[in-house]
Amino acid sequence: MKITETSLKGCFVLQPRLFEDERGVFFESYQQKKFENAVGEQINFVQDNISVSKKGVLRGLHLQTGIHAQAKLVQVVHGEVLDVIVDLRKDSTTFGKHYKLKLSSANRTAIFIPKGMAHGFVTLSEEATFMYKCDAFYNSASESGVIYNDEDLQIDWQCPVASPIISEKDEQLPTFKEFFK
Repeated sequence: MKITETSLKGCFVLQPRLFEDERGVFFESYQQKKFENAVGEQINFVQDNISVSKKGVLRGLHLQTGIHAQAKLVQVVHGEVLDVIVDLRKDSTTFGKHYKLKLSSANRTAIFIPKGMAHGFVTLSEEATFMYKCDAFYNSASESGVIYNDEDLQIDWQCPVASPIISEKDEQLPTFKEFFK
């Protein structure tokens, strides 16, 4: 497994080593010792979540705040998404910056998102199954985020449909500037 830090401080891409033959493919999607050695801290994942989204669905940009903040390890197990992470940590050298990459069942890549970063994705394939490993339990009172189309962030979502499919809740998220008021 190759683990590489992205342009966002503390955010890592995990690329597994694939073993392919006529039967199919085998790979290690997560290995605690290798992961913790690469990120430099111990992470205890306590909750797994799965979402299934249709083409053009945009989820995010989400995070949990305060004592319920979550670090996440995310991966697509079926289909393809454009994954986006935004650094909302005021004390970070990459504060206000975003990073994006395609995650798919073909590239089998995962990304680690530390606490304090917002996360979202748009489904590029007809359907995508997305898996999240979280290091804290979900707490609805700690839910927060930033609107996906914030002018200050200038994220090109590469959406495959004319208008992304967004939940009412996500359409009500604050702008980047409002998030910090």
